[in-house]
Amino acid sequence: MKKIITLLLLIPLAAFSQKKPLDHSVYDSWQSIGEKLISANGKFVAYTITVQEGDANLVIQSTKGDKLIEVSRGYNVTITDDDKFVVFKIKPTYKQTRDAKIAKKKIDEMPKDSLGIYDVEQNKLEKIARVKSYKTPEKAGGWLAYLMEKFLPETKDKKELDSIGKLKELSNKAAAMQKQIDSLNNIIAKAQEQGINILTPKKDTTAKPKKEDDIEEGTELVLRNLTDGKEQKIALVQEYYFSKTANHLIVETTKKNNSKVVSLIISYHLKENLSDTLQKDFKDAKQFTFNDKENITAYFISFDTTKNEQKKYRLYVFGWVSEKKDFKNEIHKLDYYITDSLLPNNNWRLNENSNLFFSKNDNHLIFGSSPKLPIKDTTLPEFERVNVDVWNYKDDDLMTAQLKNVDAETKKNYQTKVSFKEKHFKSVSGSDSNALRIKTILQLGSLKFENIRITEEGDGKYFYAVSDSGKRIEQQWQGYTKKDVYVINSIDGSNKQIMTNIRANIYSSYTGKYLLVYDEDRKQYSCYDADSNKTKPVAKDIPYPLYDEENDVPDAPNAYGIVKWMENDTHVLIYDRYDIWKVDPTGKEKSICITNGRKDKIQYRYVTVDNDEKFIKEGQEVICSSFYETTKVKWLQRFNVTSKRNRSQMVFYGFENVANVLKSKQDNILLFTQESFNKTQNLFSSLEFDTIMNLDFDGNITGYDIGFKKYNPLTNLNPQQSNYLWGSAELFKWKAYTGKLTEGVLYKPENFDSTKKYPMIVYFYERNNQTLHQYQAPAPTPSRLNIPYFVSNGYVVFVPDIWYTTGHPGKSAYDYIVSGTRALIKKGFIDSTRIGLQGQSWGGYQTAYLITRTNLYKAAWAGAPVGNMFSAYGGIRWESGLNRQFQYEHSQSRIGATIWEKPNLYIENSPLFHLPKVKTPLVIMANDADGAVPWYQGIELFTAMRRLNKPVWMLNYNGEAHNLMERKNRKDIQIKEQQYFDWLLKDAPAPKWITDGVPAVMKGRVGIGTGN
Repeated sequence: MKKIITLLLLIPLAAFSQKKPLDHSVYDSWQSIGEKLISANGKFVAYTITVQEGDANLVIQSTKGDKLIEVSRGYNVTITDDDKFVVFKIKPTYKQTRDAKIAKKKIDEMPKDSLGIYDVEQNKLEKIARVKSYKTPEKAGGWLAYLMEKFLPETKDKKELDSIGKLKELSNKAAAMQKQIDSLNNIIAKAQEQGINILTPKKDTTAKPKKEDDIEEGTELVLRNLTDGKEQKIALVQEYYFSKTANHLIVETTKKNNSKVVSLIISYHLKENLSDTLQKDFKDAKQFTFNDKENITAYFISFDTTKNEQKKYRLYVFGWVSEKKDFKNEIHKLDYYITDSLLPNNNWRLNENSNLFFSKNDNHLIFGSSPKLPIKDTTLPEFERVNVDVWNYKDDDLMTAQLKNVDAETKKNYQTKVSFKEKHFKSVSGSDSNALRIKTILQLGSLKFENIRITEEGDGKYFYAVSDSGKRIEQQWQGYTKKDVYVINSIDGSNKQIMTNIRANIYSSYTGKYLLVYDEDRKQYSCYDADSNKTKPVAKDIPYPLYDEENDVPDAPNAYGIVKWMENDTHVLIYDRYDIWKVDPTGKEKSICITNGRKDKIQYRYVTVDNDEKFIKEGQEVICSSFYETTKVKWLQRFNVTSKRNRSQMVFYGFENVANVLKSKQDNILLFTQESFNKTQNLFSSLEFDTIMNLDFDGNITGYDIGFKKYNPLTNLNPQQSNYLWGSAELFKWKAYTGKLTEGVLYKPENFDSTKKYPMIVYFYERNNQTLHQYQAPAPTPSRLNIPYFVSNGYVVFVPDIWYTTGHPGKSAYDYIVSGTRALIKKGFIDSTRIGLQGQSWGGYQTAYLITRTNLYKAAWAGAPVGNMFSAYGGIRWESGLNRQFQYEHSQSRIGATIWEKPNLYIENSPLFHLPKVKTPLVIMANDADGAVPWYQGIELFTAMRRLNKPVWMLNYNGEAHNLMERKNRKDIQIKEQQYFDWLLKDAPAPKWITDGVPAVMKGRVGIGTGN
């Protein structure tokens, strides 16, 4: 009897502990790491935990693991430079915003963000409502500025109305008003007896129409000293800018409508606790910048009140001198401005959209100028103006590309450099404007030199330019342009052509003395020496290719690229497939490999942990990611950049995939993520140290060093995953029909039983083996397969790698996908009668092709497929305006010839011409705003299969892109994919959208839509 009772008690417990398959309701609450920062001292971190739909959380936590505070809906996080405060925005709740959208509230009435200020030392949080934006100095603590939203009109407080005093007041007012109403009624009655109608309202002439020059008024800015808590409030602020180390705060205010208050630019000198006004009564100001010493600022300003589209701007330069006088701080202002008339080129103008900055040593100010555009013809009214696009075969760019880039072209500017005669103020001279004088203004950029590569942060003697002017037509079918390379003397503006008609990647050294060039056609690096004006080949002694060894497109392989130049331009660090090589730019020294990856097939890639780093120093320890090709794991390692062959090697042991590395400025504390397919991505810090062996290239111990020993887990995301069936990921290898041993990723359901038969979906693009250890959250996808969902629901998912032969991309897909599928069928656990295909974009094309060549698959789903390579060849990629010819001749589509040279290949590889063979049902997604694959490709496939009476459905998500962007559509397609595959591969009932369709008249009506 006791045994029976015990058994009965265990039944509910066992039932409760059973895992269940994922369903579509789980997506919204699934968590991931969003923003993440580590303090400069390495003592704490700040990060957000986001959900797919709903409210995120901000967590501030010790790197040792202790949580300091958690703030609901915190985001846009900054840690002040002194590590004393964490500042962030706080969103309204997801529900508040949603409800306001449903109520169609005006923008000013929508719920607004708040500001959070967390005092780390005091463990105190302050919240400030209705804050539009905030800023802190980049390299200084102690200051915060935040801009308020508009003040809302006052509303009656219900609590006050409930008070006895308020009720008495209202009662008295009501009685007085009633007396006035009675008196007015008597007057109206007498007037009507005399035939006078005084009830007709007169036209209100007091309302004033809005003036054309009425502007959006600024709002209140609060400047807070975080050290002492003191605040200063500034009205009507539109923009504000801190200098990097908080010497200055520049504030731009607006005028106040219907008043005499004018717009101002004010400089607040925070250290001296003084301010001065730089400008008054202007129309617009842009691109505020400071020099490194923060005693000079520059910006564009316009006083132009005309209605012209192209406003006139001036470039103002202000300098300050501070001194003590009578025990008080005084600021003396020195200024200069540049107008269009001072530019070297006539008919050019200062371009307010340009990047404005001072050079490192403050000797130069660099900005952009551009040709003046003719004023638009407004002599005719809009309805009589002709709108026509004139396509000319001589144009550098197609008209579609020109129209796509018209805004960027209007703002395009060309680099110009101002050199100062005097900029350091040795004495105070009050209004002595001669203390800030301009030496030269050089026009370095031009219509020919659109992009200038500056060196030494603007102070280098040699700059470089690459020009493809007059050569861009061939981009239509090549996908690239040949270029000429020039060296520019930044002192006098002269230039010299150093390379002609080359297809190359260029990397200038920090000082500009050298220019490293990779010639893609010759597959060779060379280095130009600007001092000697000579070019020499370099890295020729490296015995391995420095370009993509696995290139399978009909084009020159890309270089693996470089890490960075080293200090004083002594060496440049260059990648091969696995390793990093230290290369002498003069070609005299032997190249040195500072890593040792090729032996074990480990790919080392430099991890940037300091965004201000301009070069790498001799002996510097660098962090590299290490990707093991054989096992697909990714760890971290440290290497010492040295001239010696031996080097320090310290391994960070982690999970299968370590990524997203940040490093504190002090103490070298690391913040990073770790994950695997069945372990959600979590955040870790490295804290404790241990002795690590130093090894030479042969694995011999050469000494010992200190390395990281312990990883501190900071997060434990998605604990609910343990309630659901998940799965496993493994490498699957087989021999393709080409004879090549190939890899793919095989995902199996949890509790997989090799004696059972499973339905399978094959998903593919090109090569995906490197994703083996990537965590994939269950989420409604933009259009690819939601692998965790299908694996959790009892499907095997197979993702094979595909290697392509030029001219036969379709057959290549067949050789690898079908051979891999059949190799898995031989394993005995796949139901060969229940296999589906799913692919998006290039994968969508391959899906459509495969069903014309085999009946192996029972269901197919193709997102944004190309069906007809002839029509696609001449089509437009609307997101860029580019023609698609280059894709077929040199890129992904891999035909390698024109439609006139080898039309048979276009027919062979186009599914459209082989549709009569199809027996597999197909769903097509083709969206009418697709900017990559024209949606008429889907229409061609659909209408052809419809005529042939083949089972086909097409989904057009109105206004959607190549990959679905709106979450509601992602959720919908996820449900439809599940319904479709369950119908054909699991014998589930077919939904109405499959059996009955959705007539246009029923679109969006009750009972029609998701899940039907």
